[in-house]
Amino acid sequence: MADAVTSATWEQEVLKAQNLVLVDFWAVWCGPCRMVAPIVDEISKEYEGKLKVLKLNTDENPDVAGKYRIMGIPTLMFFKDGQTVDQVVGAVPKSQLKSKIDALLK
Repeated sequence: MADAVTSATWEQEVLKAQNLVLVDFWAVWCGPCRMVAPIVDEISKEYEGKLKVLKLNTDENPDVAGKYRIMGIPTLMFFKDGQTVDQVVGAVPKSQLKSKIDALLK
């Protein structure tokens, strides 16, 4: 299960993380976000120890969403060493996410 991240924990959980980090920017009212949520949770389990998976509620943390110019949700953003390395906007198939993750972990 993906853990929640907030404005208060963002720096510690994402920017200072040692591993690759996937952040799911979502909101309660977002239909496509609900479609992606089970896929994100499965990826969290499958890549345990290799990939840190977090969820950020954009309604509750608009400052972080604004900083990264999140215009559409769900946005799945990848971070490595505190920097954005890739992102996916919209509901995408699990296979597409896995191939991105596998490439980023190399």
